[in-house]
Amino acid sequence: MRVVVLADTHAPRRWKTCPPRVAEHLRDADLVLHAGDVCVPSVLDELAAFAPVVAVCGNNDGPDVVAWGAPETVELDLDGLPVAMIHDSGQAKGRTARMARRFPNARLVVFGHSHIPLDETGDGVRIFNPGSPTDRRRQPHGTIGLLDVEAGELVSARIVPVTD
Repeated sequence: MRVVVLADTHAPRRWKTCPPRVAEHLRDADLVLHAGDVCVPSVLDELAAFAPVVAVCGNNDGPDVVAWGAPETVELDLDGLPVAMIHDSGQAKGRTARMARRFPNARLVVFGHSHIPLDETGDGVRIFNPGSPTDRRRQPHGTIGLLDVEAGELVSARIVPVTD
């Protein structure tokens, strides 16, 4: 299972339409995860044209994104891998322990909010932030995440630059 992970697209200010280098990865996706700060639900509709979308709401998302189907948190099974998703995982210090407590059944927790790509393991959980494809802030590139899951195992997790 190929999963494309996005967060912090911040449309329409930052995301006018799906960037071509993001679309390249979406064409092969079995599922899209969006870890919040979509800002307008039309982004989720645009992503859903490529693959099914599961999203959570972020601090910049309004009732229209929630109405689309983006709750505060989500827990799902990706081909046998227990995954949780939340927008804001809190401060960096103690993050893995906090996410392990918040989502005791998850082996992978996907989050956004900071716009800082991160792939870290600790306290029995792997945490993954894809960064932002459109609002890199102080990062060198806009980024997305790619997950390959097979028979309950996370075969690979990569953070991929999509801007120069």
